[in-house]
Amino acid sequence: MPTILSVAEAVPEFEIRQEQAIDFARELFSERFKDIERLLKAFQNGQIEKRHIVKDIVWYREDHSFGVKNNAYIESAVTLGMRAIEACLKNEIFLTREIHCEEIDAIFYISTTGMATPSVEARIMNLMPFREDTKRIPIWGLGCAGGAAGLSRAFEYCNACPDSKVLVLSVELCSLTFQRNDFSKSNLIGTSLFADGVACALICGNEVNVENLSAKKTVPAIINTQSTLMPDSLDVMGWDIRDQGLFVVFSRDIPSIIEEWLKPNVSKFLNENGLKLAEIDHFIAHPGGKKVIEAYIKSLGIPVSMTDISLDVLKQFGNMSSATILYVLRRFMEIGGEEGSYGLCTALGPGFSSELLLLKWG
Repeated sequence: MPTILSVAEAVPEFEIRQEQAIDFARELFSERFKDIERLLKAFQNGQIEKRHIVKDIVWYREDHSFGVKNNAYIESAVTLGMRAIEACLKNEIFLTREIHCEEIDAIFYISTTGMATPSVEARIMNLMPFREDTKRIPIWGLGCAGGAAGLSRAFEYCNACPDSKVLVLSVELCSLTFQRNDFSKSNLIGTSLFADGVACALICGNEVNVENLSAKKTVPAIINTQSTLMPDSLDVMGWDIRDQGLFVVFSRDIPSIIEEWLKPNVSKFLNENGLKLAEIDHFIAHPGGKKVIEAYIKSLGIPVSMTDISLDVLKQFGNMSSATILYVLRRFMEIGGEEGSYGLCTALGPGFSSELLLLKWG
């Protein structure tokens, strides 16, 4: 089975504490919401302590056109994307040697927070020594589910081309979509939650000699994947694209939808692979927010401790859309799993959609 061999991050320069975000939101929204102090409790109750963004907070107090914000996205995506790729391919925690760019056969580029044609991975390939025949697969619009979907598509690619080494590069610069003049509650909640993050994963087909490349005793192989779309749920989350840019759509019903929909979806997937939820050792969940994590626990009936790593990523980095699941995965891989232990990787996104991966350490 295809194996996830290395994962690394590129953390944006500017750190914002949640107390700073509260002051920023109070300054911005207080004239429009008479109950602003009650609404600001969402910042305090979300268990996020800090986040990272690509611009100084002063930049977000000013108006910027869609074009200016998108150009900033491209510039930062290329810079941070290159840094994440280099960190992934030279990661001494996971690798016995550097993997050279020339060895990479395909790049899956995942994003939902900016647009570029030529796409960002093409721009990176002009700056790093990838082969000119490296396959490029940019995927846009899957939101928080995108990182898990990228791993799933890389799994399928490596099954078709088992001697391949493939990168999944996720770049989400959520702060650059911020709408200073959007006084909706969706924007207020988004301001309390979303952040910038970049991560890269290396996946190898089963004809690659992983034992000679891995510095860990065990690494997770991808056993199977499942992608699911909920009918008639287009308005649950996503973007409303207007002249000024991307306006966040964020339904308050997301936690209740997860509680009702997730367990049957997970049970079906595990049953098809001859497993039960009780046999899952590692729950590698995208932490969409505190309420999302609580919905996972309630829906699946799992111990609270199984979400500790997801919650810690949320505390330290916020919701970085598609990149977040790779931050969580890296921490599970650093700890390592016992040989034969199973992991369930899960992320939810616009559509409304679910991405599931079954992992097995070996």
